[in-house]
Amino acid sequence: MPDQPPGKTDDLVLRQRALARWENEGGKTRALDSPGIGNVEHAQIPELTNAELVALRVRVIAMENVLISLLATASSHQLELVREMAEHISPRPGHTPHPLTINAARHMVDLVSRSMRFRSPDSNR
Repeated sequence: MPDQPPGKTDDLVLRQRALARWENEGGKTRALDSPGIGNVEHAQIPELTNAELVALRVRVIAMENVLISLLATASSHQLELVREMAEHISPRPGHTPHPLTINAARHMVDLVSRSMRFRSPDSNR
């Protein structure tokens, strides 16, 4: 039923789908690979201006800080899931390491570590 909250099985399936997207180019979805749907290769994408790049950087910094504040109140289980996902997207035997993905995994662990400074003493660690 659509009115019921997702169960643990649904959460596991969603998490596995999200992790599977990291296998190819840092999370690119199949929809972008399909012909005619989001076909970026043939579209004219203008270069970003310096002002747009600065605005984007500011937004990323803001989003990181919001995420750190949310992680500071996350449960131990949720923090472990972030670490698990970072480990999952790190290079494994038989897979070509992708520098952006490797850096993303390191950054995920770093965000969890940075959030620890803001956790209250009674939080689950």
